[in-house]
Amino acid sequence: MSEKNGANTQIHNHISRRRMLQIAAGIGAAGAAALTVPSCAERTKTAATKGRINQSIVHWCFAKYWDVEKTCQIAKQLGCKSVELVGPKDWDTLKKHGLTCAIVPNGMPDPPFVKGFNNPEYQPMCIEKIREAIDASSAAGFPSVIIFTGEAGDISTEDGIKNCVNGYKKIIGYAEKKKVNLCLEILNSRVDIEMQGHPGYQGDHTDYCIEIVKQVGSPRMKLLFDIYHVQIMDGDIITRIRQYKDYIGHYHTAGNPGRGELDDKQEINYKPIMEEIARTGYTGYVGQEFIPTRDPLEGLTEAVVLCDV
Repeated sequence: MSEKNGANTQIHNHISRRRMLQIAAGIGAAGAAALTVPSCAERTKTAATKGRINQSIVHWCFAKYWDVEKTCQIAKQLGCKSVELVGPKDWDTLKKHGLTCAIVPNGMPDPPFVKGFNNPEYQPMCIEKIREAIDASSAAGFPSVIIFTGEAGDISTEDGIKNCVNGYKKIIGYAEKKKVNLCLEILNSRVDIEMQGHPGYQGDHTDYCIEIVKQVGSPRMKLLFDIYHVQIMDGDIITRIRQYKDYIGHYHTAGNPGRGELDDKQEINYKPIMEEIARTGYTGYVGQEFIPTRDPLEGLTEAVVLCDV
């Protein structure tokens, strides 16, 4: 560093320290305390306190940073009630921390959204795997299993609906008996980036998935309303929540574009959306399903606080 740059840095630091002292003196001890940056533990003690939105952490988004044990610890610190989309081998860990698994994987081979009920060829496998997931969820006391239409391939939109309805009707009675919801997720087909979009997925519009849900005609057949995916494909989020509130069994969040944090670098205004969800009387879960682009605890804490309306 040059002498000139070193001098400038010293002047800048001196001014910064002097300014901080002036602020502290001006606002008193309470103000000075407010200027102290809290530790991670302090930030996360009571992030969600209002209780109108039951929040959940989607583990796969954070798996590169935290194992299930650590995710459960963070969920408790943040006031979240669930860690979701984790399999039965981790459920004892969730229960140890007093958490639920708000929505359970369907047991299909990865990726689970490729082969679905829209293709009759895959239906026997789908029924077997979902029956197993229903049994496990029911035994554990967990509310829901995630399901997908599958990719379209050469299947027409009309046949996709017909096939899905016929297939789901073969398993929905079992879900009713076991008191477990099947939640059909809408995924966007526009973004061709891994885990940000799913080109070829057939259930890529809200109305399309709702038509399937309505035709199945069971209180245990629900829509997984992924706000990020709906924004990309349909928009008009709050109106659609009002329109389809009676059919929605689960929500997911993420920022758009990019599926990142719920911050001011993306376009979805989450606070009024959460207010609307609360107004509908929804008592299920909202899963934080964004892919971190910076410190994961910081971004998750911000998201949980934002959604705690």
